Amino acid sequence: MSDSYYVVPVDQHNALIQAAYQHRGYEADESAEAARFCGEASRHGIRTHNGLKALHLDHLFGSGSSGCVPGAKIQEIPSRFAAAKIWNANKKLGQATAYRAIAEAIRLAEQYGVGTVSVDNAFHYLWGGGYVMEAAKKGYIAYTNCTAALAEVVPFGGKFPTLGTNPHSWGFPTTEALGYPIVIDWATSVVAMGRVQQLKREGKPLPPFAAVDAEGMMTIDPDKAVSLLPFGAHKGYGLSLINEIVGAFIGGSLPTLRSRWDREPSEKHTCAFFFQVIHPDALSGGAFAKGRNQAQNVKAVIADILGHGNGAAMLPGQIEAIWASKTAEAGGLLFTAAEIAAFNELAAETKLAPWSVQSLRTFVT
Repeated sequence: MSDSYYVVPVDQHNALIQAAYQHRGYEADESAEAARFCGEASRHGIRTHNGLKALHLDHLFGSGSSGCVPGAKIQEIPSRFAAAKIWNANKKLGQATAYRAIAEAIRLAEQYGVGTVSVDNAFHYLWGGGYVMEAAKKGYIAYTNCTAALAEVVPFGGKFPTLGTNPHSWGFPTTEALGYPIVIDWATSVVAMGRVQQLKREGKPLPPFAAVDAEGMMTIDPDKAVSLLPFGAHKGYGLSLINEIVGAFIGGSLPTLRSRWDREPSEKHTCAFFFQVIHPDALSGGAFAKGRNQAQNVKAVIADILGHGNGAAMLPGQIEAIWASKTAEAGGLLFTAAEIAAFNELAAETKLAPWSVQSLRTFVT
């Protein structure tokens, strides 16, 4: 089934997002980083973590609350390990912090083979896949996880939400083999809360066994969803737990208190990030079969996985690559009518002219 979208030039989109952040008090550089990130999310079809989601989170938990401080400066904490950096983000805007963290991890990996950056007192960085994708496109293997802004997920066997949606994101430099990097990026809930909000905007139902209502009963109505469920039962629960434990080692707060600034003021209420980048040479044993080099070996392994009648199988990152090709063909970012209306609410907030749908081209996917 084909869908029709309005085409918004990247510069026009980014100018609105940057203006909206600056209107809320953020500095020009961090606002530009946030706008670039939101543009990249939309370019790759990540509707659940686009500019609308970013600014909605900022309103609820960031500059509109106590979770984010416009213009905050990152403080480096002394570490006895040269390849492991520890930062106190001081509640700096999440996208700006994460872009700088992945860049530092890349620098460390280039020097030491591997680099990690652990970030305390952080604000949600949104789509983790965007950061590891950037590293993968530069030739590195990258991983990140974070603790989500709120505890919205009920642990396996429990009844009260004590976990974040807690995403994991991996990026692999497979552009030479495939034409795009493999990016494995998922929330540990069946759906992210951003997906609930998107389906609510679009008037569409949730998938079964993704959310529960106020009575703890499964619901497919996004208007009634108050908590989420982990994917894969105990497996998704375990993966979500990893983020909470890593965050705890970094210095993260109690999950049920994150972003709850009105509760227990003596406790912390911020998120934690972890980034790791590996140079492919740091993994290579050199003994590849049939004289293949490392890149050829990766390509051969992927071909074997997709062989044997598995040609219809998709690789993680493929959908994002396909969507990026659609936006390139369209000559801009693709948004629904409901999204255009939401962007125009931001324009009104920022005192900018709204986007006229009559002036925007349409594109059918």
